[in-house]
Amino acid sequence: MVWLCVSSQRVGYQPGMQPIRVGLVADPAAPTAIARRLTDLGPHDGSGHWDITVLSEPFTTGSEDVGVAVGRLQDRAREHDWDLVVGLTELPLHDHEGRHLLVETDPEQRTAVLSLPALGGLRMRTRTRRAVRSLITDMSDPHPTDEHHVTLPRRRGHWRLLTGMVLANRPWLLVPGLKSALVAALATGAVATVNSTVWLLASSMSWWRLVVATVASIALVVGWLVIDGELWDRPDDDSTQARHRSRLYNGSTLLTLTAGVLICYAALYVVNLAWAYFVLDPDVMGSYLQNPMSHADLFVLTWFVASAATLGGGLGSGLESDEAIRAAAYSKREQDRRDRLSHD
Repeated sequence: MVWLCVSSQRVGYQPGMQPIRVGLVADPAAPTAIARRLTDLGPHDGSGHWDITVLSEPFTTGSEDVGVAVGRLQDRAREHDWDLVVGLTELPLHDHEGRHLLVETDPEQRTAVLSLPALGGLRMRTRTRRAVRSLITDMSDPHPTDEHHVTLPRRRGHWRLLTGMVLANRPWLLVPGLKSALVAALATGAVATVNSTVWLLASSMSWWRLVVATVASIALVVGWLVIDGELWDRPDDDSTQARHRSRLYNGSTLLTLTAGVLICYAALYVVNLAWAYFVLDPDVMGSYLQNPMSHADLFVLTWFVASAATLGGGLGSGLESDEAIRAAAYSKREQDRRDRLSHD
């Protein structure tokens, strides 16, 4: 991102002046955690000082025009007597033409909004730090640039934004929320591992049937979690932007849940494999099945058991905590955001 490169010779204010009062307004949870690590930011060349204050609160919703968010940030700047303000949001932003936005700025009012998912989700602290320093430097300059927004490439930007949204959902937080399902799956797997009928079924399955069983079990559990948690987002209206926003939300929810269930599946596989190696003797299994067996066959058995146990433990269970539900779906956090803004 070329626009993030700031020359060390460019200074927004002269030494000896009062520190520039900067407000960082961040969405709750992950954006706030990132913002609190930026309070030590200063100019690239080390001259002068930025007095950075972090305010944790939602300042926009997905259905609003980005200009509304800019207006709210300007109100906060006046209330707190900030010289300039930067908003950090976990929401995807769009311009009037439907293009994905990384940044929207109002140089005259010294206000900017940064969409964190548009950074791609990887090395978020480093990228956010670089972006915020660039924005503050640009807006503190007596003659700011005229560029009001930075857009993402249409095709590549969509996948980058979706990746950022999934990582912003923090799929690893789903694991504690699925502990009952994971415990049930572990119990199912422990019993199935020592069942001779399961040995017979596992030994008769080809690799492609095992792959289908894995995909089907994960897909069914993901589908159940969406239905049970009411995580599917529906458009607010028939507009193109509303439908596109719902597709983004639902796509990120499905990918987040799939990642969370895959983490549980991998953990289940490892535990069941250890259990199988501890309690099973391949020679005994081979004599029962009348077919030579080795320790390598335990990997196939564990693969089949993990798929069956995932299905048996996952169906009927749901996300147990509000934190897990909010982590899984933008639509749930969007509702929380609207409720808070409606009360302000």
